Amino acid sequence: MKKYISLIFIFGFLFFFQSCSSQGSLDSKTVDALVNSEEFTFYAQRANPMNYEVINVMESIQNAPSARMLQLDGENYTIELKKNNLEVVLPYFGRLYNASYNTANNSYRFTSKDFTVTKSQNKKGNWTVKIKPADVGNVDEINVEVFKNGKAFVSMRSNDRQPITYDGYVSKNEETQKQKEKL
Repeated sequence: MKKYISLIFIFGFLFFFQSCSSQGSLDSKTVDALVNSEEFTFYAQRANPMNYEVINVMESIQNAPSARMLQLDGENYTIELKKNNLEVVLPYFGRLYNASYNTANNSYRFTSKDFTVTKSQNKKGNWTVKIKPADVGNVDEINVEVFKNGKAFVSMRSNDRQPITYDGYVSKNEETQKQKEKL
């Protein structure tokens, strides 16, 4: 009898965590529509720095988990892609080769009007979106890999700093207050 109770408890525990992990995901048709329209917002949840000095500092903090990922709070860190506008607001953790005294220039915060977007889909249904801004000096390419459930992985390649990656999800662009007032 104790075996049956423990088995029921274990299966219940597994089903509970499976339902928790599936929250916040999109269906594949919605993801396909978002990527095909080239209008979506990436919300960063975690940053993955590649610099081992940053990783060593994170591991030296007392009572901190020794992981390479930094949990980002809130929905403030985004890449918003529209037809004529690319807006990027992401933090940066790593080595800058051309550091600036202005700390606003040390993170990825820019708006681009001149950029190219190429997208491709693999056999499994995952999308790869490559964004190349032409009017931003320090960013070569932004690679966004969008999975069928709406989760996404972003890697930033720059001229003046080490690469960094972000984990998160994609969603439909939110209407701004000005657009709502016009309607």
